[in-house]
Amino acid sequence: MGIVEEAHNLRVVGEGKRGVIVLAHGFGTDQSVWKHLVPHLVADYRVVLFDTMGAGPTNPDYFDFDRYATLEGYALDLLAILQELGVQSCIYVGHSVSAVIGALASISRPDLFTKLVLLSASPSMKIMLVMLNICKISNFWYLNDVDYYGGFEQDELDQLFEAMRSNYKAWCSGFAPLCVGGDMESVAVQEFSRTLFNIRPDIALSVAQTIFQSDVRSLLPLVSVPCHIVQSTKDLAVPVVVSEYLHKHLGSDSIVEVMPSEGHLPQLSSPDIVVPVLLRHIQHDIAV
Repeated sequence: MGIVEEAHNLRVVGEGKRGVIVLAHGFGTDQSVWKHLVPHLVADYRVVLFDTMGAGPTNPDYFDFDRYATLEGYALDLLAILQELGVQSCIYVGHSVSAVIGALASISRPDLFTKLVLLSASPSMKIMLVMLNICKISNFWYLNDVDYYGGFEQDELDQLFEAMRSNYKAWCSGFAPLCVGGDMESVAVQEFSRTLFNIRPDIALSVAQTIFQSDVRSLLPLVSVPCHIVQSTKDLAVPVVVSEYLHKHLGSDSIVEVMPSEGHLPQLSSPDIVVPVLLRHIQHDIAV
């Protein structure tokens, strides 16, 4: 087993007759978040599953705080995974921050990606703080950009990070139902709570600082790979207007589909709605 395979708990399943699909999870989850989608892919595709560095199932000894201080570190990991597997072309499905990571990787190696399916994506992750600052949810205002909104100033970020630092378990308990969009008794919230709490607290804080302070809007015009933007109708982390922002500013052909689902992890909370949508975007290209 190579170091890349071991570090990311790399798994490849399926027959691969119609090509390779890479599934990348977002913050607080791991590759298990795709459990409802994978059974629909394995008959036709070679499916690549992995855990991003810092996720609960990964070995914390491999987490390099300097490398993962920017999203570029994760993009390099993705390219290393594709190289390890000898993948020459793939369909990439990325959730939340991993949607952005896939876009960054595609800028440097567009030849490796036939399309990007971006689920619940935001190019400026500070917008997530509208939801994450649980105690001060009303402290929301517009950024200076006339066509993009969301975010908090640095003192608000510092308060959020201090909440994670001082009592990570309590923070997880408040964050999980807000993120998923349900009560603590729902299966999806309990599942997300489990994977979130499995992350070592200091690593979770570092990853959160990287994500919530990232802003790759200036790089969107450099994306040349076709993008399928998939979004919940109600997502407190990423409002529908963000999908339209992506559609407008990406340098490639793109399409937006807004699903009648709620929450930031619809593949976990509403698989009956989300799985058919994702399959359609995986199987069909953008009509031009």
